[in-house]
Amino acid sequence: MNLFAVLKRVDFKNILKVIFIGLSRPHFILPTIKATKDCIAISTKNYGKLHHKNGPANAFRHAFWNYLIAKQCYKWQQNEKTVLAWAKKVTDWHEDSFPNKKLPKRMDLHNNEVGRFIFEQNMENTEKEIIELLKQMALESIKIDESSVLSEYKNRMVHIL
Repeated sequence: MNLFAVLKRVDFKNILKVIFIGLSRPHFILPTIKATKDCIAISTKNYGKLHHKNGPANAFRHAFWNYLIAKQCYKWQQNEKTVLAWAKKVTDWHEDSFPNKKLPKRMDLHNNEVGRFIFEQNMENTEKEIIELLKQMALESIKIDESSVLSEYKNRMVHIL
């Protein structure tokens, strides 16, 4: 992950926003970066480049990313609500800063929420167990379109392709 290449894609307002997000919980910055790198590596190991498309592999990556951010930050501050709020804030910032079409953005936000739910429900599970759980959930993910009501798929992954 090349930080400078990423920052070139983000406008100044969103760079300032992420700086303020980071300053609000500086002890979460390194665990979040670690979670992000680990998520990309594990997603690539399991799905190759497919996790960059809008299919089940992408649903896995978004859910796993949110789970990992919460899990890594929980090691630093054992407050479930705080780490879940942080994971949401960071991943919502990402969706706002790297604009996507409406349906893929809805899909990503939904799968992010699934990952935070999985963290809440499985805090004691190992990372390997979570990977297997999320891989199974990805296999069972629901294909959506513009008319889909995502609230009908609460706690289930969704995909477009």
